[in-house]
Amino acid sequence: MHVPSTNGVSLMLHDLGGDGPPVLLCHATGFHGRTYIPFVAHLTDAYHVWALDFRGHGASTPPADEHFAWSGMADDVRACVAAINAHDGAEGRSMRAIGHSMGGAAILLAELESPGTIEQAYLFEPIVFPAGWERPADGSNHMAGPARKRREVFASRAEAMWRYSGRPPLNLMRADCLAAYVEFGFDDLPDGSVRLACRAEYEARTFEASGLMTSDRAAGVQVPVVVGVGLADKQSNTMAFAPATAEALPYGVLKEYSHLGHWGPLEDPVTIAVDVREFFGAARA
Repeated sequence: MHVPSTNGVSLMLHDLGGDGPPVLLCHATGFHGRTYIPFVAHLTDAYHVWALDFRGHGASTPPADEHFAWSGMADDVRACVAAINAHDGAEGRSMRAIGHSMGGAAILLAELESPGTIEQAYLFEPIVFPAGWERPADGSNHMAGPARKRREVFASRAEAMWRYSGRPPLNLMRADCLAAYVEFGFDDLPDGSVRLACRAEYEARTFEASGLMTSDRAAGVQVPVVVGVGLADKQSNTMAFAPATAEALPYGVLKEYSHLGHWGPLEDPVTIAVDVREFFGAARA
């Protein structure tokens, strides 16, 4: 389903199937909604799961001016919630949401700016910075540089899969999640090669985007939220930020996973799905 958002963006909203109340899944920077198909497989007996591709990611178009801002990601969440409600004939309904990294921050921003958008949210290592955090004076972001250097073109999806499966950090993902990322995350080129759908420059600009979510702003989100965090990567900023995020949220709960890193739902889909179901109140299969 194509969904219009702000700044000329046309979003792709994927219906991943299922029975029950709707859940919107929001992906991490550089990924796309269908990366999470193996994870969603453990939810669809209890929920009807939808997954968006954020602006400039997957099958969604970039902003018309190619200016990426976190407020635009929040606009994408709200646009998709409205589209799902229109599809179901349930205008104005609050919705459960699952967010990973950037997707988690976008969910919080959407609810902060438009209370009543989200009913409950399970967020794995959302990008929420400590209160008062500021970018370096030169505006640099340590993730943007490597993103700009990403190889975009491969001879085939098989070559991309071979490369990613042997190198960190993508080799930490479960094989079927990595396969879904590769299958749906590349565009076919006329010469038979493939190119990343999320262009390197778009990923870098997302990392550099203005309007970051901070823990003091999270204090305004008045809905139940679980903040999941992987403890395996001791150097991760997102791991370090998670406890403060959960503490700042009025109805926040921290959930720790000793065996996982930042890719949590893509490393161990079953464990995360079980916890999502428990939080959302569904009976386990």
